[in-house]
Amino acid sequence: MAWFPATMAVLFLFGQTVCDLYLPTITASLVNKGILQQNFAYIMKIGWRMLFVAGLGLMAATVNVFLASRQSMKIGAQLRSKLYAKVLNFAGQEMTQFGTSTLITRTTNDVVQVQTVMFQVLRQMLRSPMILVTACVLAYIQAPRLTVIYLITLPILTVLCLLVLHYATPLFHSIQGKTDRINQIFREGLTGVRVSRAFNQENHEQKRFDNVNRDYTQTGVKAYSLVACLYPAMTLVLSLTDVGIIMYGGQMIAVKTLNVGDLIAFITYTTQILTSFMRLSRMFVSLPRASASAKRINDILETPSSVKYELTPPAKSAVTENTKRPNTQLKQVPAVEFRHVSFRYPGAERLALDDISFTADRDSTIAVIGGTGAGKSTLIDLLAHLYEPAAGQILVEGRPVNSIPANQLHRYLTVAQQKTVLFSGTVRSNLQKAKADASDEEMWHALDVAQASKFVQAAGGLDAKVQQGGHNFSGGQRQRLAIARTLVADADIYVFDDTFSALDFQTDANLRLALAEDPQMKGKLVVIVAQRVATVLNADQILVLDNGKLVGRGTHDELAQNNRTYQQIMASQLKQGGGSHA
Repeated sequence: MAWFPATMAVLFLFGQTVCDLYLPTITASLVNKGILQQNFAYIMKIGWRMLFVAGLGLMAATVNVFLASRQSMKIGAQLRSKLYAKVLNFAGQEMTQFGTSTLITRTTNDVVQVQTVMFQVLRQMLRSPMILVTACVLAYIQAPRLTVIYLITLPILTVLCLLVLHYATPLFHSIQGKTDRINQIFREGLTGVRVSRAFNQENHEQKRFDNVNRDYTQTGVKAYSLVACLYPAMTLVLSLTDVGIIMYGGQMIAVKTLNVGDLIAFITYTTQILTSFMRLSRMFVSLPRASASAKRINDILETPSSVKYELTPPAKSAVTENTKRPNTQLKQVPAVEFRHVSFRYPGAERLALDDISFTADRDSTIAVIGGTGAGKSTLIDLLAHLYEPAAGQILVEGRPVNSIPANQLHRYLTVAQQKTVLFSGTVRSNLQKAKADASDEEMWHALDVAQASKFVQAAGGLDAKVQQGGHNFSGGQRQRLAIARTLVADADIYVFDDTFSALDFQTDANLRLALAEDPQMKGKLVVIVAQRVATVLNADQILVLDNGKLVGRGTHDELAQNNRTYQQIMASQLKQGGGSHA
């Protein structure tokens, strides 16, 4: 929060409050000295003064509302920006820990709760206590004997507020968690709508959503019903207070111990006192929900990354932020080295990777093959430093991966993910995600290598529209666009994490041939993760994974003769007619 605008908002609020509290005193003087004594000149004089004070109060209130709303919206914008930046830097473990649905809720709904309360703080939470205390003093000055009524009404109002807070606060806390659940079910329903239709599960999914929606609604109804009951009860107390003041005050006027103007001023102050009490009670109802939201926001902002960076690079590191060593020096150390690396996902019983060791040099192609759940993608995630290994060490050009800042590592190493993600926009904007200043020539070259130039030209060229998720392209086309995006990047290590799986065998073979002949790939390390033997045939080195263990390493010919797991993969794919294509 900017302190100067916030301070100015408080000062203008104070000015508004002074004007509001001064008006009843002027009214009392107008009635006592003007109306009752039929002094027209005095009435005009006091009337103009009242108009001036009311105008000042209106101006102060307008400026206060402007500054308060501006500051609260800025706080919301800053919180959203910080949350988004934090989430973008989360490792895989933190993403799994929170989940997508709650991250969306905390970035939207919870931030709105906080910024709404901040506005109320700069408007009502500061103003109501000012009026409450000052109006009590001024009311006592006007009619000390009438203030006895406050000794009855204020304790009743306090008890009412405390009761509502006691029962409503836990309900407001649970509403935020139930909001997460609604978002989760709704998101699953949208993303899995085809699966639901395929298995005739629309009614089941509708019931799931109805259940969580009903649970959320019932909790909300209970919470807001309690709050709703508070205001009629307080209005009743306010009305009874006015009745008591008029009856007692009328008797005092009858015996001439109180002026009519003073009674009118006292009633006005009483209304201000009780109205302020009601507004303050409304704030106390809002605060628990905002407190719960603030805690949920802080849980994200204060969560440390499970990926650790030890920024103590060796003096002879081959990786630098702006320059790279000549190839003659780079050959002194492997481009990538795994030293007895093991990894276990949080809460998992067995290791996802168990004692993995290998090296890979520049100007070569290394392939990783294995069945589903063998640990292929996990190995790539560790190389990209999305997770921290449980044991062992990963080195890039002789430098521990946890000593390379994330932004530098991800510029040096680029990964085409197993799950294709395209952003709404154009083909050009998607390719420029990898390299913002990429020229048209570079992008078309990448599209040519990725076997994507023909359908991109047919769709309208680099400025062809891409819908959210790329759903205006087929699965194979989206895969090739993702591969082209990876090739646009100016990197030293190119990783393709099972990105050829959606391609037919001919396109797969053409793409691999284009990669091998591409001058851009000279002196670079290419890592291909695949399940098909045909995709890894020509790799310089093939790593065979099985249940998280490295059970084979060598060329295709060597593994085909000596490695049982590789032979089983070949045999299963030959039966399907997919192992003889190169």
